[in-house]
Amino acid sequence: RIFVLGIGFFTLCFLMTSLGGQFSAKRLGDSPFTIRNEVMGALESRGVLRRMSDMLEMLMKRMDILARLENSTDFHKGDEARFPLDRLQPAAGLMERIQAIAQNVSDIAIKVDQILRNSLLNGKVMEGRRDQCEVPRDPKYPDCAGKVEWMRARWTSDPCYAFFGVDGTECSFLIYLSEVEWFCPPLPWRNRTAAAPSPPPRPPVQAAFRSDLAHLLELIGTGKESLSFMKKRIRHLAQQWLRAARRLEQKLKGRQRDQKHILIHIGFLTEESGDVFSPRVLKGGPLGEMVQWADILAALFLLGHSLRVTVSLKELQSHLGVPPGRGNCPLTSPLPFDLIYTDYHGLQQMKQHMGLSFKKYRCRVRVIDTFGTEPAYNHEEYATLRGYRTNWGYWNLQPTQFMTMFPHTPDNSFMGFVSEELNQTERQLIKSNKVSSMAVVYGKEASIWKGKEKFLAILNKYMEIHGTVYYETQRPPEVPAFVKNHGLLPQHEFQQLLRKAKLFIGFGFPYEGPAPLEAIANGCIFLQARFNPPHSSLNHEFFRGKPTSREARVSSQHPYAEDFIGKPHVWTVDYNNSEEFEAAVKTIMRTQVEPFLPYEYTCEGMLERIHAYIQHQDFCTMLSPPLPPKTKSPAMQSPPSPLVLSPNATHLVWSPSASRDPQAWPPVDSLQVWVSESRHTCTETCRRHGLVCEPTFFRFLNREEVFLQLSITCDSTEYEMNHLYPAVAENVHECYLQKEPLLFSCAGYNTKYRRLCPCRDFQQGQVALCRDCL
Repeated sequence: RIFVLGIGFFTLCFLMTSLGGQFSAKRLGDSPFTIRNEVMGALESRGVLRRMSDMLEMLMKRMDILARLENSTDFHKGDEARFPLDRLQPAAGLMERIQAIAQNVSDIAIKVDQILRNSLLNGKVMEGRRDQCEVPRDPKYPDCAGKVEWMRARWTSDPCYAFFGVDGTECSFLIYLSEVEWFCPPLPWRNRTAAAPSPPPRPPVQAAFRSDLAHLLELIGTGKESLSFMKKRIRHLAQQWLRAARRLEQKLKGRQRDQKHILIHIGFLTEESGDVFSPRVLKGGPLGEMVQWADILAALFLLGHSLRVTVSLKELQSHLGVPPGRGNCPLTSPLPFDLIYTDYHGLQQMKQHMGLSFKKYRCRVRVIDTFGTEPAYNHEEYATLRGYRTNWGYWNLQPTQFMTMFPHTPDNSFMGFVSEELNQTERQLIKSNKVSSMAVVYGKEASIWKGKEKFLAILNKYMEIHGTVYYETQRPPEVPAFVKNHGLLPQHEFQQLLRKAKLFIGFGFPYEGPAPLEAIANGCIFLQARFNPPHSSLNHEFFRGKPTSREARVSSQHPYAEDFIGKPHVWTVDYNNSEEFEAAVKTIMRTQVEPFLPYEYTCEGMLERIHAYIQHQDFCTMLSPPLPPKTKSPAMQSPPSPLVLSPNATHLVWSPSASRDPQAWPPVDSLQVWVSESRHTCTETCRRHGLVCEPTFFRFLNREEVFLQLSITCDSTEYEMNHLYPAVAENVHECYLQKEPLLFSCAGYNTKYRRLCPCRDFQQGQVALCRDCL
């Protein structure tokens, strides 16, 4: 009897569960296009209810027969002790419950039948709508029809469309294109099933300077030699970073700073990009990029921001919220990061997997770009039309979103890196241990030494030559026998070698690495070759294909050292002139120098610079575009120019009576407008006046009135796309204004034009920041 009761009870539970399954298919994560399947199951659901009711009725009849039989047998045998009356009461109670459940099931069956009939009716209406969806003709959505046509032919090309509910019907196309993407207007009948509201923005959290780097080392992770190198560097410089953070904190005097959520994706270290760097860390490969990334990580972390670090594509997809598929669909949720620091490899990976979301969020990206990207190469249409297209350009970003290792061009933001600073005791020790006849050659790869025997022979007459060329034990490097080669040295041992040496000499390659600054910071004099003509993408294979022309600027192996440091720490000579080279070596041996490190390459200088960028650079807020080329009516005249002629009438400055936008950065008070010579870029023009070109100020001088204020005669004024504009062709009195703000550029010149150049002042030792930029 107990067994039968148990079977009956569990059968009841099973049936109820089965019934529940009929009505639980419509869950939150299900496709919105499942109405047809559910409605078609209505008759089946009613059949389940009837079968359940019939089984319950049969179960009650059998239990009733069993109870009568049990009572009759027990009383005939007089075995009341064995089957007492209270043992029968639970069975009677269970039967009463089953009878109640049966009655309830019968009532539910009636109600569900009514619900399913209504659902079927509504489903037919909905199905009619689905079958009758037409592409809307709305002028606000001109691309809608074309996108629907594309979806008809290609919706199966990427599983992400099915993930978002596309099933091949017209309505599913329109729902996707209006609710996931934004090419079509919302469907009116979808308003009553509006999507859940976006989560409220996170309350702002104030950034606080950190006093420990241990957690950063955990964030960086393990598994690659490149990561190990970066972590060793961070540990080595930890005390300098912490002291610098304390000094900057005091300088800012408790100023409020919002904590940013930042993703750092080092694309060149991902397996998908080849990661050619990690295997070469211990074999003399280039370390400059890893030096810079290590310093960026340390600076962002100490400034108090929330970081996520990735070196794999899978981690990138997870952090961004990339839907399953091939990357044609937008992200599944709003981007959870305020800023993303990456490189060109990471930028390409993001574009490939973020779909339309890349265009939406690209204003949050900062691209670590060793050699820089000039505006002419960045603007896709212009680069294609004018022959500036390369494998690395055409991203249509704001040019200052690219961040360089050295201040090559003011069109990009100068990120930099740091070199180790010396305390007074270390300075005195270096001074006493310097060997005036000791030279170290810049170059860890044997190929750099090839063809340099002539210079080495001259140098060997006066100095003992040391090298740090990597080599396998069984294959010594091909360097002259008189060179004392130490092999590849750990960083601290290389520093010790530099602290003894008098001369650090470069043979023309690699370009613009961190080692010359480290040598100068350790009391060496850096000797390098002058390039004549200067190297550029027009005449040198190394720069060919890079998104920068570097016109007339790569005049030596290390232009920053030549232009911003110079003698006595940096000597740039013509290596093709043996007499000049030998004379320089002799003079260097007699010259006494102190260790020197520009402030912008100290930990404090880099922290200061990155802090300013995070606080003030906002590429997601659109600036006012240039005036349209259409003729303006008197009622549409632009406001008067905020610029006035300087007291000596040589250039324009910001008028004291003009209004100032407190959010403008750099502050407009630092602006000066100069006219270039025909063979000079704006970068050179500003430098000749002790200033720096500031591309964000171009918008203030891209107007006809500025030509008049500078006494420039314009017989005609045209708006065109050209990275040299605004400019004047003086021989024909034709003036040109910039039509495309992305093409405002400090770089470039043409002998036909004199350019209008926006210049600003700068802090001594911190070229990226104006005097009032903090």
